Amino acid sequence: MASTAGLVPITRDFLAKFYDKYVFSDLPEDVARLSTQLRQCCNSLLSQSPKKPGEELMVSEMECNPPHKIDENLWKNREYIEEILFLLDKAHWPKKAPEDPADMAIVTAIQRLDTEVKNLLKSLQSFQSENNERIFKMIVTYMPQDFRGTLLKQQRERSERKQQAEVEAVISSGGSIRDKYGLLWKQQMDRRRQLAQLGSATGVYKTIVKYLVGVPEVLLDFVRKVNDHNGPMEEQRLRYGPPLYQLTSMAFGIQFFLKLWWRYFDECELPKDDLLSLLEQSIKVYSSEFKRFLTFIGNVFENSPFLISAEEAGAIEPNRYDDFKETTIPAGKAHEVLLALDTVNSYIAWDFKLTSGKDVGFCVELIGQSGQSTAMFPYKRCESDQGNFCTPKAGTYRLVWDNSYSTFYKKVLKYKVDAFPPVIETTQLDVPNEGNE
Repeated sequence: MASTAGLVPITRDFLAKFYDKYVFSDLPEDVARLSTQLRQCCNSLLSQSPKKPGEELMVSEMECNPPHKIDENLWKNREYIEEILFLLDKAHWPKKAPEDPADMAIVTAIQRLDTEVKNLLKSLQSFQSENNERIFKMIVTYMPQDFRGTLLKQQRERSERKQQAEVEAVISSGGSIRDKYGLLWKQQMDRRRQLAQLGSATGVYKTIVKYLVGVPEVLLDFVRKVNDHNGPMEEQRLRYGPPLYQLTSMAFGIQFFLKLWWRYFDECELPKDDLLSLLEQSIKVYSSEFKRFLTFIGNVFENSPFLISAEEAGAIEPNRYDDFKETTIPAGKAHEVLLALDTVNSYIAWDFKLTSGKDVGFCVELIGQSGQSTAMFPYKRCESDQGNFCTPKAGTYRLVWDNSYSTFYKKVLKYKVDAFPPVIETTQLDVPNEGNE
């Protein structure tokens, strides 16, 4: 388990300086030029007859700005790429078989473009999968290397299977590609909201995550701050969003253009050779530039840290004991906390440290109905400790900080104790990074 001592979440100021080392060269002018031509052709084709159902929605989308988030744009590009592949599939061509040499040339070109776009989709899927796996491995390095790490992996696998089943249900019920990706994005945003709540949690709920799941508090702080509207990821969007937004709009333009061309293929007034040339150029430039962006942003993500030293952040390391109770234990005395638990397999968690004194005795006992005590956590002397255990039965438990062995010295103790009912399933921690999934 990697130590998080002295670490704090990345800050927007830190990322601003970090990103100075990673400058994405401007997109070629061909991107803007071809996007404009695609839009003009779409408008020209639409003017030939009244719009069909669904085309009004696509016109509105063509006029709107792309999403603001980096990862949402990546999902949108993946949606548009699948839509393009759907239209390039032979089953959706405007004709079942070519009737003249010009149409035959189009068939040959379409088959070539289909291969190009399929390779692009594989690149995007691989990028998202590798980035997601990298983030998960980073999390695991900061997790306790015990049963909690195993539980986290099992929960992740269960969650992925459940989400995949939801997607398959949408597809099997006749859902569209748009429906599929709407669900995928909703699933990601649901996780994002859960993480924001988790990172902002206090009291018992935060104790469950910290002690039972084993998530270090600095990671909880990270998932809270990273979801802030003006948090660290906003700096990423300002730096790298504009070129991605252009590519997202271009991908939609290719999809809409191809859909309309297929609709008006026989009665189209525009020369087919010109339309085919526009499609070929657009896909070639889009594919090349989108792959270049993925390679670049993947390098940024791979080298960008989640946690940095307090000195790097220009901040004072937060003191996790600030919200703890404090008490003075006189020489020859002890301090006790009683917890009454109604259910078996509940959990008791503690965190404490001495701010004055060398050590203190600590133990946890179960008090029977007749008043006798049974040791649940063995007595030990220490300066600080974190721990938790599952209760074997309902009853009253006593946590004892013992200073009875000291004749002259008092001890000043900061401590926090929580008790909570049985936990059925652990919480999945999937740190949201732009480009994740």
